[in-house]
Amino acid sequence: MYAIVKAGGHQEKVAVGDTVTVDRIDAAVGATVSFPAVLLVDGASVTSDPKLLSGVKVTGEVLEETKGPKIDILRYKN
Repeated sequence: MYAIVKAGGHQEKVAVGDTVTVDRIDAAVGATVSFPAVLLVDGASVTSDPKLLSGVKVTGEVLEETKGPKIDILRYKN
């Protein structure tokens, strides 16, 4: 069983016990966060109806705050 959730401006595929890196969440380390489900797959059945998924929430815990590699942006003038 897995779900596709909206997290940090992107859609992520998550399952029970997964560790996922998500962009920009307003939560402290150790806080519990919930994400709305976009799609739910349970074996052979796929649920994508917004009415059925309106009550479904996927919860997770913030493990750590990390930064990605530094991005250098160069501007050239002609």
